[in-house]
Amino acid sequence: MSHIEHKAHGPASVACFVLTVSDTRTSETDTSGRAIRDLLTAAGHAISGHAIVRDEPAQVRDRVLRECDSGTRVIIATGGTGITSRDGTYEAVASLLEKRLDGFGELFRMLSFGEIGSAAMMSRAVAGTVRGSVVFVLPGSENAVRLAMTRLILPELTHVVQQVRT
Repeated sequence: MSHIEHKAHGPASVACFVLTVSDTRTSETDTSGRAIRDLLTAAGHAISGHAIVRDEPAQVRDRVLRECDSGTRVIIATGGTGITSRDGTYEAVASLLEKRLDGFGELFRMLSFGEIGSAAMMSRAVAGTVRGSVVFVLPGSENAVRLAMTRLILPELTHVVQQVRT
């Protein structure tokens, strides 16, 4: 089956949970989480929920697992992917991944390099599967979120979900 045929077998719409990881963002200042939700709905997908959690690996891990166990098919997290001492999202999620989508992080950093130059190497964007769900972890920057969503996630979202189901 070709790539195009695989995509055709994916669901028309996917319900996604959006998780913002931040010690400082509130529902009013969470521009990255809002951008993810807006881009998903504009593309015909549904939002099953959204939340903001502190950048504490245990809180991030617990929330991701809770969403996976509740039947959420896709979780898109934003924030905590840098290299400061408070950035723990990568460790929290990477420890849960059963199958990694290494190409996601590689492609994201390649695309980011075109926009921000060598600082792209500091991004630890990652994706993979956890308990039958797909989890994408994006930086906290709204520009980075828009780049990942428009160039990588939205074009393949239904295909990725279809592949995880088989």
